[in-house]
Amino acid sequence: MFSLSRNWVLQAAIPLATALCCAAADQHTLRICADPNNLPFSNQKEEVLENRLAQLISQDLSADLKYVWFSERKNFLKNSLDAGLCDAVLGVPAGVDGALLTRPYYRSTYVIVTRTDRRLDIDSLYDPRLKDLRIGLHIVQDDYAPPGHLLAEEGLSSRLVGYSLFGTYGDQNPPARLIDAVANNEVDLAIVWGPFAGYFAKTSRFPLTIQPVSPTRFRMVPFIYSIGVAVRKGNAPLQAAIDKVLDKDCAKVQELVREYAFPSAAKEDTPPCATSPSAAVSLP
Repeated sequence: MFSLSRNWVLQAAIPLATALCCAAADQHTLRICADPNNLPFSNQKEEVLENRLAQLISQDLSADLKYVWFSERKNFLKNSLDAGLCDAVLGVPAGVDGALLTRPYYRSTYVIVTRTDRRLDIDSLYDPRLKDLRIGLHIVQDDYAPPGHLLAEEGLSSRLVGYSLFGTYGDQNPPARLIDAVANNEVDLAIVWGPFAGYFAKTSRFPLTIQPVSPTRFRMVPFIYSIGVAVRKGNAPLQAAIDKVLDKDCAKVQELVREYAFPSAAKEDTPPCATSPSAAVSLP
């Protein structure tokens, strides 16, 4: 992920924020850029986590919700949010460059997925047994997911089996292919972004064990991420309004996250949003 930089000249930022504020107030519409086929986060049927959260946010802002469907590929934020196609994007990691992020509404981690009946009990990427196991990883664009860099450094490149995050698997669930690979013994274990693992493991034909990875980072690359809502730089009023919604509806938001079985980064984690309700909110 990338560091967040905010190099704005105050005199330029204020008119831009005002213009966005007024346009939103006139239109009473919240435009969300989302992937139409990205379970468990968003889909065109508007039935999964980020769809439901977007509905909650728009209701609290007394705004009509409008989707701009846009496949999440390289330069997604630049080509969608920054291009002015929408007002916000959900599911963005804190620290990403090029946008303003709200407070996080969940925090999760990469996990190790194994078949429970195999009793492998592996939770460390430094486990010496990995050299004899087939390790499944998602491929994003032309590179492995972040934990793959640590495994390569450990000399395990030959043990890695890649599964495209954007491939065509069935009709709806490309990321599920990696979870199914564990269930079908195509690989001995998978290292997966926690929300994918938690959601797709629920429907596995065989019981699966999910363990947070250790360590939690490799050099400067973290394996734990806090996830929030991105708005365009300069639109601090909308950022603040969505923050208020996440505070006001914290309990509802956390209930949604639990419903989709997203693994927490640690057992002692507290909800990332505030728990005390605030006053009613509206679009700036």
